Amino acid sequence: MKILLSNDDGYQAPGIVALYEALRDVAEVEVVAPEHNNSAKSNALTLHSPLYVHRAANGFRYVNGTPADCVHIALTGLLGYRPDLVVSGINNGANMGDDTIYSGTVGAAMEGYLFGIPAMAFSQTEKGWKHLDAAAARARELVQQMLAHRLVDSKPWLLNVNIPCLPLDELKPAKVCRLGRRHAAEAVITQTSPRGETMYWIGAAGPALDESEGTDFHATAQGHVSVTPLKVDLSDHDMLGYWAQSMTRLSARERT
Repeated sequence: MKILLSNDDGYQAPGIVALYEALRDVAEVEVVAPEHNNSAKSNALTLHSPLYVHRAANGFRYVNGTPADCVHIALTGLLGYRPDLVVSGINNGANMGDDTIYSGTVGAAMEGYLFGIPAMAFSQTEKGWKHLDAAAARARELVQQMLAHRLVDSKPWLLNVNIPCLPLDELKPAKVCRLGRRHAAEAVITQTSPRGETMYWIGAAGPALDESEGTDFHATAQGHVSVTPLKVDLSDHDMLGYWAQSMTRLSARERT
């Protein structure tokens, strides 16, 4: 089994190092990760400047680009083979609810999924790498389960996994959940630069809006590892009929 491992915190982040160490005897693991922190880069690709790949002393390869860049160039020529699984993480902080839209961790995994490869994104629910060893062990366990049940050989899928920051013996079994929702982000932070210009910093994410039972927020709050299957199709299928009728009426009015 061959695994492509990436992240959005950078190739030197404790999360990717711990995940590599946990998976290295499960499969042949190749690391291609960003040179620097690329949190909240989502699925962004670098199109207007060149990308360079370097190899670190520990064998990891790093790229001066986004998480999606790393997976994209790995799969389109850098590796020279097609991995069986793309794994991203372990992220320093949660990627639940609306966070998944912005997440570079999820973006890296999604890039693999778009190439038809099963993919998993792993995150801890809090920043600071507390109980990272437990998170890595649980991630390893999930990957092994996917392999043992031949799910890696099936059609591509994308799983978003969030692991509570708890000791291994306190982590509850994985629970399949839907994404929750957050309130709007907090207000933008303004500062004055040394040159007298106004600087703007994006505010913190808002609190959970929908953390009801069945959501990733609820599951992780109860100590469970949340597993959410994701898809790329953003079509609002429930509203297709409504908009088809609306556009028909609008077209009829224009003709009259």
